[in-house]
Amino acid sequence: MTLLPDLPQNTALLDLLRRQGVPQESGAYVYEGWELHTHPDLVERLEDLAPQWPVLATFGMPVLAAKGIAAVVAWGMGVLLVRLPEAPAESLESAEPCPPLTDPGQGWYSLSPWQSELPSAESKRLLSLLIQHALSYAASLSEDDSTDWQGRPVQASGQPQGKAKVRRPGRDKGRRQGRHGRRR
Repeated sequence: MTLLPDLPQNTALLDLLRRQGVPQESGAYVYEGWELHTHPDLVERLEDLAPQWPVLATFGMPVLAAKGIAAVVAWGMGVLLVRLPEAPAESLESAEPCPPLTDPGQGWYSLSPWQSELPSAESKRLLSLLIQHALSYAASLSEDDSTDWQGRPVQASGQPQGKAKVRRPGRDKGRRQGRHGRRR
């Protein structure tokens, strides 16, 4: 199941996620019917950085979207992919690229979700602002001009609201797998 609409603006991302997606109904790392391809701590970080936005489970990856257009993806153990009209500030720590999305001219940028060079509160503030910018930019790519009561872009019609559920391993299981669980 994917909650991100199959729109032309999402084609490159959906193609990439679809290729790596593994349907999974049970197990320690199930994310809305798919094998989770993002560390559970990073899923929580994304939710913390954009608490007012629903996280869409898309082929085992958490995605934030505005008006159905993908804006942010939490990837693997330490990558936030953000869709922006220009590169983020150089003061932000980049992360491992995710070709072809992060290839020049594609509009996706790879950042560290933790920004270890900055104090925690400043990291959260800057990343939250950047995510809001990415969501606004994604909304501008849509032909739908509807907004919610707060003036924010709404999800595409028919898109459920709320957070996706992730089955997390118990404490002992996570320890057996190492500090950060299984690698993706």
